[in-house]
Amino acid sequence: MDRRAEALAHWSRLHGGIDPSGSVWISAWVRLSHACARPLARRGVRPGAVTTASAAVVAPVPVLAGLGHAWPLAALLLVAVSAVLDGVDGAVAAQTGTDTAWGRVLDPLADRAVDVVLVVTLVVLGAPLWLGAALAVLTLLLESVRATAQAAGLAGAGAITVWERPSRVIVTVLALAATASVGLVPAVDAAVPAKVAVAVGLALAVVGLVHLTVAVRRQLLAPRAQAGPTSPATMRADSTTSGSPPPGCDEPPTR
Repeated sequence: MDRRAEALAHWSRLHGGIDPSGSVWISAWVRLSHACARPLARRGVRPGAVTTASAAVVAPVPVLAGLGHAWPLAALLLVAVSAVLDGVDGAVAAQTGTDTAWGRVLDPLADRAVDVVLVVTLVVLGAPLWLGAALAVLTLLLESVRATAQAAGLAGAGAITVWERPSRVIVTVLALAATASVGLVPAVDAAVPAKVAVAVGLALAVVGLVHLTVAVRRQLLAPRAQAGPTSPATMRADSTTSGSPPPGCDEPPTR
């Protein structure tokens, strides 16, 4: 299997068997992430370090966005770098074979921190606080449904909705770019791009939450209806092969 096919196969395994080659954008993103990861993997960079960097890079974005003039463009650049690093950490883990249970906890933790920073950025740019809070709640609810469903036995992402990380990044990037442009025209309200962006984000978040909830419900209920209730003996047998080490075994190395 060549590098391209291996990268696509790894992404598919992490997303419930969804074939990324069916989308030009997703397949290109996967290839870019793995290409950026190769030099880091050769130098022994840990995936956890890349994950932490993806969150740290975006931390100054709200401050830069609030400075006005051309500073939102600098904030835009940091958001783009953070988005690339968000894909690179998983690619580094795949290429070095250092994927760990702790890494699978750290990655969504960093992602949710970035999600909140992106919403705060829109509020700083001029979006109403209550709309920003609503967008943050809906975004976190969407990811909470997914995480809870995976803990309940869902394999993969459940569904790829219209409000995933790429959409959140794109909405924020467009708001930053438009704010920088509008700021050059004194007669135009510089808060308009942020207000439009948060409204678009809210619409996409509602659609995404409904889509994911319906998909998760269908996927979780279908196997139970076919297989019937699980006996305690079966549950004990399954627990020995679920991926958790038996008592007394060492935990896998952390990132």
